[in-house]
Amino acid sequence: MTKTWAVLHDRDARLCLTGVLVSGFGTSALWLVSGVWVKDLTGSDGLAALSMLAMWLPTLAGPLLGTIADRIRRKPLLIGGNLLMAALLPVLLTERVAVVLAVLLVYGTTGVVLDAAESALVAGAVAPSLLGDFNGLRTAVNEGMKLVAPLAGAGLYALWGGPAVALLDATTFVLAALLYRGLRVREDEPGPSRRTPFVEGARHIWAHPALRPLILAGAGTMLCAGVNGALMYAVIDGLGHSPAYAGALYAVQGAGSVAVGLLSGPALRRLGGRRFAVYGIVLTAVAAGLRAVPSDPLALVCSAAVGLGLPCVLVAALTAVQRETPDALLGRAVATANTLVFAPNVLGLAVGAALVEPVDQRPLSAVMGVVWLASSVPLLQRRARAERIASRSPSDANPA
Repeated sequence: MTKTWAVLHDRDARLCLTGVLVSGFGTSALWLVSGVWVKDLTGSDGLAALSMLAMWLPTLAGPLLGTIADRIRRKPLLIGGNLLMAALLPVLLTERVAVVLAVLLVYGTTGVVLDAAESALVAGAVAPSLLGDFNGLRTAVNEGMKLVAPLAGAGLYALWGGPAVALLDATTFVLAALLYRGLRVREDEPGPSRRTPFVEGARHIWAHPALRPLILAGAGTMLCAGVNGALMYAVIDGLGHSPAYAGALYAVQGAGSVAVGLLSGPALRRLGGRRFAVYGIVLTAVAAGLRAVPSDPLALVCSAAVGLGLPCVLVAALTAVQRETPDALLGRAVATANTLVFAPNVLGLAVGAALVEPVDQRPLSAVMGVVWLASSVPLLQRRARAERIASRSPSDANPA
């Protein structure tokens, strides 16, 4: 844990983590409240779902949006992006549904750009040997906020309504901008852009012998996680509990994710990215399969195991992208990796929603565990020689 503490003693890393904590608190609060707010304004379940989709949808444009983080110096981009959202969120005080949906779409778009910029900036500000520790701590902070912020947002909404949550989130963006302003990083001006299309991030990932299997395994993991999430309430029905029991299961899962975030750095150094990812996938696959057994203690253990295992491949993949990508290409590569990994989650939710009614949850969970285990296959294949594959990568020949 010595290097994990070294991250916390690094001024720039500490400021970045604090920025993630502050802005993550506001985002998690608004994420929950947005759907409830639109539902209260319109009475429509469809529009409530659309509000949450609006925040997520820009992730699909990650390869294109990530280009912005390679065209503009990242520190000013982080400051400006946070201040933009701080200025825009008070517009929600109009409580007009069309305005709410438009602002949430801009919110999601800005979030993709800022995430790419922050990950790229961190890769230059934090020593490569500490990136795994930083990403693990970042995961712990994000998951911790997911346990606390939705409750705070719901309480604030119950007392003063959606505008109060919007103002809270705007305040967190201002605080994050101030934190990023304090970073002591030196950045070169971005190079010429005419020969660097946004697809270069995808080409680099696909051609790289270390990145491609991790991204494929991450995509498979999130596909299965989507199906598993869609089965949650069927599992609760099988246990004989009300839907509110999901709160307990999600809390235990979140606690598991916080724990593995704190341990990710040492685990990556001891195991390496591939083995760390494989162990995480195996743990989540077994836990998903065991949900077929109707047992309260086992359900809680399985939720904790999913929380422990799920972030492993995500942390390993992001750390590998940061370490193995030229700086001039890093914004696109990070945003592309996020799109490739997280987009399948929505497909998994749709598949799970389609299967949960006609198919009994128990055999479905058992099969799900086997399928999830198969997502580790790309990491078990023999790695091709890096020199041979890298020589085919256009991003290495023309990274700027």
